[in-house]
Amino acid sequence: MTQAERLTSRFALSETAFDLAPLRAALLSAQAGAYASFEGWVRDHHAGRAVLGLRYESYAELALSEGERVLAEALERFAIVDARCVHRVGELTIGELAVWVGVSAAHRDAAFAACRYIIDETKARVPIWKHERYADGAADWLHPEPPVAG
Repeated sequence: MTQAERLTSRFALSETAFDLAPLRAALLSAQAGAYASFEGWVRDHHAGRAVLGLRYESYAELALSEGERVLAEALERFAIVDARCVHRVGELTIGELAVWVGVSAAHRDAAFAACRYIIDETKARVPIWKHERYADGAADWLHPEPPVAG
């Protein structure tokens, strides 16, 4: 997806690293007094194992439609001005940005709450799968844990 397409869609997948500045700028509004964001990076460990890198795969058509649904829900559920999310697919190395969420709102509480909702729902519902490669030569597919009732 091109940078222009990322700016017109609320949810996007990207096979390459992307620039955050235009994404953040797209959220600017005279109505907004707050901005919250989340950045998820590839870390060098998981469950006590050294991680060398990972690959994200997705069912793109479904991921895009479900991602848009998550963003639409956030706009309905929280008092926010706008929101965006971009998730990487393909090979990523340690330290690379894997997912970004940005939210603008009149007040910080709504911006923080919506940002948390978007990343949690994206991880739970959007069909994007992570394949981690470990230093011991093994590799595993990781899936989000089901939500805990309570």
